Amino acid sequence: MITTSADFENFSDDDELWLSDLETRAIDLENELSVWREVRQRAVGEPEYAAEPVPSPPHESFRRVAGRPDRGSQAGPREPLNTAARRAGSRYEPRVAGRSEARVAGRSEPRVAGRSRVDERTRALIDHGRRSVRRGRFGRRRKIAMCVAAAVVGLTVLIVVVFRPGASWPASVAVVQNEISTACQNPNVVSEPNQVNFACGKSTSQILWVFSLMTSGDNPNFSDTKTGRQGLEPISATQGGEVAWSLNLHHPYNPYNPIDSLEVAARAINNIIGGASLTANSGKPTVQAGLESNPANCSQYTGSAAVITRAGYPDMCATAVTSASGQAALVADVYKEWFVGSSPAFAQDASVLYQNASDPGNPQVQAILKTLFGSAA
Repeated sequence: MITTSADFENFSDDDELWLSDLETRAIDLENELSVWREVRQRAVGEPEYAAEPVPSPPHESFRRVAGRPDRGSQAGPREPLNTAARRAGSRYEPRVAGRSEARVAGRSEPRVAGRSRVDERTRALIDHGRRSVRRGRFGRRRKIAMCVAAAVVGLTVLIVVVFRPGASWPASVAVVQNEISTACQNPNVVSEPNQVNFACGKSTSQILWVFSLMTSGDNPNFSDTKTGRQGLEPISATQGGEVAWSLNLHHPYNPYNPIDSLEVAARAINNIIGGASLTANSGKPTVQAGLESNPANCSQYTGSAAVITRAGYPDMCATAVTSASGQAALVADVYKEWFVGSSPAFAQDASVLYQNASDPGNPQVQAILKTLFGSAA
């Protein structure tokens, strides 16, 4: 007889067939045990050996367990019952005194000690095994549900990050950028005679809308009653008119016209950087030095102090200003020359905005915008 402990390992769904087979075997063993007990009970009331072999067909349940065909009266002579029981190698519980056999429909069903324990162990095996299978199924379902929930959360976070509106420049910046494209089509915005065009360069033209944003909020109708300044650029209308004559404008300079204002600003910035050759009131040429006429500035902007000197031309840095740090220093110096009287802190702010023209979410940029336009920036 196979003894099975109630403590056993968990089963998976793949073990359900094995469990079914185990149940069938347990039932078959129980039937076989019933037959053996019946044989034992009969042997107690009969002689040790039968007088003569009595042909008798095997019990129906015994034929099913043993797998033998039903041969009826053709079966061979029976062995002595006690001998057969000993050859089976099974142990039986002794008959308990005082217990009677219950006969139902002519069949004897003896009460044998130990059968309840077999039933209990078999039932524990079946019940516990089924609970294990249920636990396994629940565990897998829970894992699948957790994976699905995690995927939904991840997708939600991704959508929020991708489609979340990021930091941006004020809407007026886009308007001024389009106006700069038109203003920079004027070929006369370059400095004379060194042909510097930093203000309208492809990678440096943001200096125009940054300066306009700093001084007038990119508002072409800006007017400062204290200083009399009007329009986008931080110079007076008189100064703007003096620059406008060299731009070949088709009408007198109008500071409230954004295109005129940006053209004047571009020419003024380029002259501040590259210098200019002008004609004095006496009719003689006058050379005005620019920021790049100073060897110390050239060393800061380009890394080299070398300058080019030509008669009739302002001195010029021998190397172009291409590095980010050099351009940042140049923009800060231009702002101080262009907006006379501005503090070094404002010049540094203009430099920061210039360097982060493509990154409005930069913390420094956001801090500067809040100082310019308040919490609504």
